[in-house]
Amino acid sequence: MKSLAELQAIKDRMKSKVVLREGSGDVRVVVGMATCGIAAGARPVLNAFVEAVNAENLTDKVTVSQTGCIGICQFEPVVEVYEAGKEKTTYVKMTPEKVAEVVEKHLKGGKVVTEFTIAEVK
Repeated sequence: MKSLAELQAIKDRMKSKVVLREGSGDVRVVVGMATCGIAAGARPVLNAFVEAVNAENLTDKVTVSQTGCIGICQFEPVVEVYEAGKEKTTYVKMTPEKVAEVVEKHLKGGKVVTEFTIAEVK
């Protein structure tokens, strides 16, 4: 960095991503980020959710956050989606490519992508 202005530009660019993770939307997307999840690729999955939710202008509806161990290490990366009045949806063996489909079909369209859920992957 060469100036305070450059630092401020970086801060402004990253602010939307941080706010998104701390939001208060009706839908919560929680990515398991314990050691096993990170080793299995959870960080790119978390980043893909943050970027996709932001790009699709879902920030008023969807909050993306992280948690520790979810308890099903063999299915990492694990993502849980919580919606008011519904049972949680647990997506397993997630990838950034699968994130795009979950955002499009589930978060935007309201339909669970059943082939990515724990019930289907076992």
